[in-house]
Amino acid sequence: MDILELIKQRQEENFNLHKNYLNNQMVNVLQTIGFDRKYERAVGPYLFDHKGDRYLDLLSGFGVFALGRNHPRVVKVLRDVMQAEIPNLVQLDVSILSGLLAEQLQKITPAGLDRIFFANSGTETVEAALKFSRCATGRSKIVYCKGGYHGLTLGALSATGDDYYRQDFGKMLPDFIEVPFGDLVALEKALSCKDVAGFITEPIQGHGVWIPEANYLPDAAALCRRYGTLLIADEVQTGLGRTGKMWAVDHWGVEPDILCMAKALSAGFVPVGAVACRQWIFNKVFNRMDRAVVHGNTFGKNNLAMAAGLVTLEVLEEENLVENAATVGNQILSDLTQLVGQYEYLKEVRGKGMMIALEFARPRSFSLKVPWDMMEAANKGLFSQMITVPLLQRHRILSQVAGHGMNIVKFIPPLTLNQCDRNWIKEAVTDVVADAHRVPGAAWEFGKSLATKAVSMKTTAR
Repeated sequence: MDILELIKQRQEENFNLHKNYLNNQMVNVLQTIGFDRKYERAVGPYLFDHKGDRYLDLLSGFGVFALGRNHPRVVKVLRDVMQAEIPNLVQLDVSILSGLLAEQLQKITPAGLDRIFFANSGTETVEAALKFSRCATGRSKIVYCKGGYHGLTLGALSATGDDYYRQDFGKMLPDFIEVPFGDLVALEKALSCKDVAGFITEPIQGHGVWIPEANYLPDAAALCRRYGTLLIADEVQTGLGRTGKMWAVDHWGVEPDILCMAKALSAGFVPVGAVACRQWIFNKVFNRMDRAVVHGNTFGKNNLAMAAGLVTLEVLEEENLVENAATVGNQILSDLTQLVGQYEYLKEVRGKGMMIALEFARPRSFSLKVPWDMMEAANKGLFSQMITVPLLQRHRILSQVAGHGMNIVKFIPPLTLNQCDRNWIKEAVTDVVADAHRVPGAAWEFGKSLATKAVSMKTTAR
């Protein structure tokens, strides 16, 4: 098979293939909002379409491409591994690459996390963390936060505080308790009976980019210690430099008992996740030789994934990408925060490093309230599409809505953004936000079109 020739011959069929054999509703969404582009090449933080136009990718595969796309050093390492004919997944063996990656991860994770377990994705790391916490403590209950997101497999979904993802999938697992994010009183009440195995939380909630008060995570960690509950930090999205520190918990000096990571560790090439935990927890799970395989997976320690992880850590350090995320990310935050007082729809700009949210809300002016209410009546959170769509169509910037039904636009770009990219973002966001305040205007003609389609889809669904 000449795979490149096959792609070339059938490149124009991508949307039809997905309509016929995959998720046709995703195709409908992309075509409705004008995101049905034909990307043919990707380098660093940029995508290129079939016409050669360059796009700035502020979505980065939901945070996967922290190093940018097709980083040459990663490509070289993966090619070297494939060409070396190294034995892979022998299973009744232990591989050198997984040992080397575990060694490097142990050096950079918070103190006390001395053991590493490899998986294939973020949701798998969460599943492992939930099981490990139950085994280590002898307890069954799990506490999680409203609004949090931990994955879509059943255990991770049971700990995800958003009913949108649960609807129509039946009952969740028992013994899962929801508390408000940032509410220490509710957390202590849930833990006080000393029957909770683990408290799982994202240090910064990804759906909405909600940042807790300064005392929340340190005090939550203290409560966990007091009541014998393990603190599980889900750093699947926030970890490995995303927030301007290696781990988001580092902003508050918190040392969790279990830490989940994935996404960026893959360099965007080979799915990989890892759980870092305290040795005594690991020893409880794998406590005898006949329990050496009591939890595992087939592909978790495959050579390509381990090599991708190793070169990712090397590039993060040698190219100072964590520091760049902090510096350039904070500059972008500063640039966009200046718009808040100028435009009524823009309520707040918040974030850390390269994890940034623009929150929009109902304005004060009557002339702006009317179109806002029209959009919200058609579909909650629809206004945010009036930002993401023109960012793509007029300024070739790919971004996302931060969560279902939210008027929050989220940027999670590669950590490699430079000053030219910063200016690109500033000018584009300023133009799009300003245009949304021109009523009537071209932006609101598009808004009416979106609202009409949203109402039509609701009617059809009924």
